[in-house]
Amino acid sequence: MTNRLSRIADLNDRCRQGLDPTGRIVITTACLATLAGEGGKVAEIFAQAEIMAAIRRYVFRPEDGPYRASGDLIISGHAVRFKIDCYDLTLEWGSEDPADPLVTTRVMTIMLPSDD
Repeated sequence: MTNRLSRIADLNDRCRQGLDPTGRIVITTACLATLAGEGGKVAEIFAQAEIMAAIRRYVFRPEDGPYRASGDLIISGHAVRFKIDCYDLTLEWGSEDPADPLVTTRVMTIMLPSDD
């Protein structure tokens, strides 16, 4: 992997691990509702924790690509997908240089495949 690809993959991993202080993590309403069921707010909190733990443990496969920016997994019997997009600092446009964290805000979206 080239240095640039490696740098982007490392920065994406930091976002996925919750270690990027400027990164954003979004879980779609449908995904959270599916995993929380009818349990209310407490169930949603537990579902969020379960989702994040599973994504942090995710083992990338070759078909996921070199940037480690997306993956598909099963959580509590449900198919879940995550995707990391790189935006400019205003979240208005794509980042001009995803390898540079000073000009990039990463947004990880966690969703059901039907949300994509």
